[in-house]
Amino acid sequence: MSDPRLASLTAAVPGLHLKTAPDDLAFYGRDWTRRWTPAPLAIALPDSVAQVKAVMAWAHANGVAVVPSGGRTGLSGGAVAANGELVLSLERMNKVIEFDRVDRLMTVQAGMALEALHNVAAEHGLIYPVDFAARGSCTIGGNIATNAGGIRVIRYGNTREWIAGLKVVTVSGELLELNRGLVKNSSGYDLRQLMIASEGTLGVIVEATVKLTDPPPPTNVMLLALPSFEVLMEVFAAFRERLQLEAFEFFTDLALKHTTAHGALNPFAEVYPYYVVTEYAAGDEAAEAAAMAAFEHCAGQGWVLDGVISTSVEQAQQIWRLREGITEAVARYTPYKNDVAVRISRMPAFLARCQSLIGGAYPHFEVVWFGHIGDGNLHINVLKPDGLGQDEFVAQCEQVTKLLAQVLAEFDGSISAEHGIGLVKKPYLSSTRSPVEIALMQSVKRALDPQGLLNPGKLFD
Repeated sequence: MSDPRLASLTAAVPGLHLKTAPDDLAFYGRDWTRRWTPAPLAIALPDSVAQVKAVMAWAHANGVAVVPSGGRTGLSGGAVAANGELVLSLERMNKVIEFDRVDRLMTVQAGMALEALHNVAAEHGLIYPVDFAARGSCTIGGNIATNAGGIRVIRYGNTREWIAGLKVVTVSGELLELNRGLVKNSSGYDLRQLMIASEGTLGVIVEATVKLTDPPPPTNVMLLALPSFEVLMEVFAAFRERLQLEAFEFFTDLALKHTTAHGALNPFAEVYPYYVVTEYAAGDEAAEAAAMAAFEHCAGQGWVLDGVISTSVEQAQQIWRLREGITEAVARYTPYKNDVAVRISRMPAFLARCQSLIGGAYPHFEVVWFGHIGDGNLHINVLKPDGLGQDEFVAQCEQVTKLLAQVLAEFDGSISAEHGIGLVKKPYLSSTRSPVEIALMQSVKRALDPQGLLNPGKLFD
């Protein structure tokens, strides 16, 4: 701890756990993008709101930039600390604070993993319905900071819909208690919603009061094989008309190739171009009959070539692994990722434009497509060839992202559906937000963080 600032920090925050070992700096200073060399000042791991307040007060007084850190599973460079920032990891603040059965609210510390919250809610016979593949390592604070969506948005919406209250520490170390779990509250600006999706640039989320709800009825999972991109929305419409959908996810044959190589099981004997995993309410014979009717209708139209319905929890998990295992399966290729969104009704035309654009731009690259097609969210993963340098690979990909951003602007879409803007998508923010909107966001940033100490460089400069 040779830096005198760290001695000052430990004096200002007695008992604060600090990490300064090179391996720790590398581990906590980056997210899944792996595109920036981590170089944080140190890693602070507070165990209480009081310690977070004291750390922020010290950072404010000493002009030290702070990067709030959750599970660092993001894909936009939002949790990167590459310029001597202090990483403020909330991982030790991972406990349940309160459960209220009447209000169906649970207050948790921001460092709690999403899967842990799921488990605690289940102990009370309820669910927190936001869910995605990184549930075991992502944290509630990080989910809120990016307004994470995941695989069940089609039924439950994004994180934003499930946050009843927040505690947030400001850049100067003050504590804000926002909304306090109220159902109705029209007393001025809702700063809670302002903090959601702010990527740690406006305050440090330390506690969240989340809404819980009843578990869904029994469900089944179906894996469908499709002949083309063009029929995706036809299949979606047919299933949505007949069933109560919990999820509707698609992926390509290349995605399947990588997940099966990574240990997932393919129930089909043949390889098809496109696949859908859909989960639907199946509590009675009528629901099962409706599912079969949807399948038979799509098969009769030539939209579906084959299908498998889960007959056990284990088989349902195996089917889901084909979709949820994609990100982990392609991680070794350090993929360049685009995470985009358009209105569901415009998805067919947008998919056609994207397919032409991406296919023409990357004729020699493997491109893995998957996404939450039922809510208009598409993930595009370009895999780096082994013989190509990282800098050249990123440079080629960014040229296409510029074109993709232009297409998104035409379709009134978003360059970031659920992973935030961070460093990766900052150059393309103007494709999603107007100059007036960006200027207003910058004004909000200056008002709440005039020195620019909170997660600097993210979203915009």
